[in-house]
Amino acid sequence: MNYTENITGTRISVQAAGTTIGDDVKVMVRGCIKRLNHVYDKIHWADIFFEEKKEKGTQQKQVSIRLGIPRNEPFASEYGDNFHALLASVEDKLKSQLEKR
Repeated sequence: MNYTENITGTRISVQAAGTTIGDDVKVMVRGCIKRLNHVYDKIHWADIFFEEKKEKGTQQKQVSIRLGIPRNEPFASEYGDNFHALLASVEDKLKSQLEKR
C-alpha cells in the first residue's frame, strides 16, 4: 500500500510493506507531520515507511521517517509491536533532532 498527499505544504509519501495502513494510522501520520511542522516550518517532504514482518516473534513492526529539510535529512526508526506507539516514538526522536537546529 502506497499513497501520497500534502499536509500543510509538506508532501508526505507513505509506503507500507507487508501490511495495510488503516484510517486511524493515516490520521496519526497527518497529526505527526503537523506537529513536526510547528517545531520546524521548513519541512519540504516526509517519506514514511511502515513494515510488518511475517516471522513469529516480538518487534515484528517497523516505522521509519525521513524528513526533507534544507541541508539535512533527519531520520528516525523504531521497532515494536504497535504502529501507533512506534509512530509516536519516531515523532519524538525527530522532534528532538529538529529542536537542535
